[in-house]
Formats: sequence, C-alpha cells, structure tokens
Amino acid sequence: MIKSTVAALLAENAKLQDVEVKGWVRTFRANRFLALNDGSTLNNIQCVIDFEQFDEALLKRITTGAAVHIKGALVESQGKGQRVEIQVSFLNILGDSDPETYPIQPKKHSFEFLRENAHLRTRTNTFSAVMRLRSTLSFAIHKYFNENGFYHMHTPIITGSDAEGAGEMFRVSVLDAKNPPLNDEGKVDFKEDFFGKETNLTVSGQLEAETYAMSLGKVYTFGPTFRAENSNTSRHLAEFWMIEPEVAFMDLAGNMDLAEDFMKYVLKYILEHNAEDLQFLEQRLLEEEKTKPQEERSELSLIEKLKFVIDNNFKRVTYTEAIDILRDSKPNKKKQFKYVINDWGADLQSEHERFLVEKHFKCPVILFDYPANIKAFYMRLNEDGKTVRAMDILFPGIGEIVGGSQREERLEVLKEKMAALNIPEEELWWYLDLRKYGTAVHSGFGLGFERLVMFVTGMTNIRDVIPYPRTPQNAEF
Repeated sequence: MIKSTVAALLAENAKLQDVEVKGWVRTFRANRFLALNDGSTLNNIQCVIDFEQFDEALLKRITTGAAVHIKGALVESQGKGQRVEIQVSFLNILGDSDPETYPIQPKKHSFEFLRENAHLRTRTNTFSAVMRLRSTLSFAIHKYFNENGFYHMHTPIITGSDAEGAGEMFRVSVLDAKNPPLNDEGKVDFKEDFFGKETNLTVSGQLEAETYAMSLGKVYTFGPTFRAENSNTSRHLAEFWMIEPEVAFMDLAGNMDLAEDFMKYVLKYILEHNAEDLQFLEQRLLEEEKTKPQEERSELSLIEKLKFVIDNNFKRVTYTEAIDILRDSKPNKKKQFKYVINDWGADLQSEHERFLVEKHFKCPVILFDYPANIKAFYMRLNEDGKTVRAMDILFPGIGEIVGGSQREERLEVLKEKMAALNIPEEELWWYLDLRKYGTAVHSGFGLGFERLVMFVTGMTNIRDVIPYPRTPQNAEF
C-alpha cells in the first residue's frame, strides 16, 4: 500500500493501486461521498464510502474540517469532474471535530472574516493557493541568487541604526517601563539598558549587507523588517519581509540589469511550477472584475500581467523625462490625477507610476536619477549635485515594486550628506569605514516580499498574503 498525498494521487501518472492518505474533510454528502484535501493541491480527491461497511456512529463524526485517515483502492472515477477516486476500505477519524463551532464552512466567506480566523483560513482554496505561491516564490528567490553566485547572509533584527532615516521604529528595551533610569538631563538612560544604547527592530538589512558585499562580492539578505508606522491601509504592515541584494563593483546600470533579470526569473518560475494555483486565482479575479464598473476593470488578467513583465524589456526612463511626460499627459492636464504634477521634484504616487507603465510605455518601467531630497542619504550623488543614482521598478496594477540605487562610495560626500540630515557619524562609524578602507562602486536594491506576493496572486490587501499580519492594534495569533 502506497502512502501518498492528494496531489500525487490526482497526477496524470498516478497508478491505480491500494493507497493510504490523510487529510481534512471539505464536504461529506449522502453519507457516501467524502471530499478530502491535504493542502498539497487546490483540488480534493473524492473518497467513496460504502456506508454498509462502516459503523453509523463513525460516519456521523465525519464533518467539515475533521481530520481523517483513509485507506482504499485508487480506481477510475465513475462520476464526472474527477479522473480517479478512492474506494474506501479503512476509515479513521483523527482527533475531535465540532461541526457546530467550526468557522470554515463550505460557503463563501469575506476576507475580513477569514483574517479573524487566520489560523484556519488556509483551509480555503484562495488562501491555500496564495500560501503555496508564497512558498514557491521564496524558494525561487533563493534559487536565483544561489545560481548566480550570491552568498546568503542573515542581517541583525535588533539594530542601533535607522537605515531609512524614517524614525518609525519599534524600540527594543528591558528597562522598567514605569520607572526607567534617567541621566543627568532627565532623559531615559539607555546606557543602563541591555545593549548599553538605544536599540530598535530593523527597518532594513541593507547597511549590514553592504559591509559583506565589500568583502564577499555578491550577497543578499532575505529577512523580517519592521515599521512602526501607524497606518491601516491595504498596503502597509508593521512586520514584513525584504529581499535585499548588494553587489560590489556594480554601478546603477548593472543594478538595473540584475533587478530585471531577477524579477523575470522568479515570475517565470511561478508560471512553470504553480500553474494550477495561478489559474484558480485568475478565475477568482475575473469573477470579481465582473462586479466592478467597466472603467475600473483591469485590462490584463492575472497571468497576462505576469507574462507582460516576463516578455517585455523594461523601459529605462529618467525621473526628469517621466515628470515631463506626466506633466503633459491628458489626465494631468484635465486634473484627473488625485495628485496633479506641476513641478520637478514631486514624489511620484502610484497613479503616476501606473500611468507610465499601463498607458504611456505599455511595458515595465525603470525610473532612475531621482531628486536627492526625496531619496535616502546613502544613494550616490550625481555630478549635477541635485539628483542621485536611484532607481525604482514599476509594474502594472501595483506601481513601484523594487527600489534601489548605486551607493555613495565617496567618504567626504557621504559625510556631507549625513551632516545635512543630522545623522551622527559616531552612530555609523563602521559604515563610514567601508569608504575609508578599499572603497569601490557598489549597488543594490530592496524588494518587499509581500508586495511581490500581492502582484503574483492578485490579492489587493497585503494582510492576505502573509500568514499572520501585524498591523496597528492587531497582534493576534
């Protein structure tokens, strides 16, 4: 007897033989037909029970959500909708199941309800598909970097620096919250804290990754990052995952090449390995689109969006060129943009980014050479003195998905930028050392993993693409 998964039993090359499988009941009808799912695939396998062979009390315990152990013969199905089914010879209920309180019934549930039951929501088709895709994407990311000579490093989660200069960080402290020690100025004395200084949860592993790139050449970090931003939008999380490669001796052009190649690789991998889940999510989106007004419907289906990225060269456009295009565009002149573009230096919004991708160039876009005053201190200053070698990749339906830059490798220029932003040199002495000892051109980028999962799955709320979302006033599970 072969122990197997539902996915293996439903595969085209599955042999008709005696099998053993364990999973959860999706439905049980007519005291005879049991739909079983074990998470290995979107599809259920039908298990046919001869109720005369089993105790009636046992059959009454078979309810939606129950875990069961089944043995039987895998045979060609007599009914429609499935190629094979299991003729059950052995059935055991594993543990307890309360049909009166089990929340995931075989009916349509709102995403808000499922977030409240996040520990069980992967029992639904939508969330099992999303989380399988998330897993495959994670594997594809590691596979790409491994195949391209990158070393994976684990950057600190607890840090004393603010890489983004945002200031919205979660403090890490063991001091008495009600009665902390104070210094001579009456402020909290963090010298008495566990680490002897003020520390926080990291917003980025980039600065530490740069240090390793300047000795190992090509590195990447893929880890959790945190933002204490009091935002309840569908695009923000307090805890999320970031992919951040850093490469020595690579300029901005090389950085754009790397990012484009990387994005195409992982999306192609998903198309090749998770076609079933993608097709299901695409159909879900098509049904959802039918309920929207015509002008709000997407021009591309989910799979078409992925192919749009894979099959097109990314158009490279300077920020200045993009501003000119947007300023002269019809939606800007007619004030159809929520944020009208008037002057150079404006921080582009999602509506502007999507216009460039979906309406103007009709391909993925890489914007580069941004105004220095809207970008981070570590980005290399251009010769014009007002722009930096930054780049953002824009995708259809989502706008910016990747942000990166050539890093400032000149010690004096970096010191001047830090001074202008009141960033103390003593806090980042080790970062400045990279510019003192063997400095060289180097670049990297960051990709928010959940943003990528949203793009691939078509989900519109970031809380639905991470197992347990952390948001303001919510740290359940």
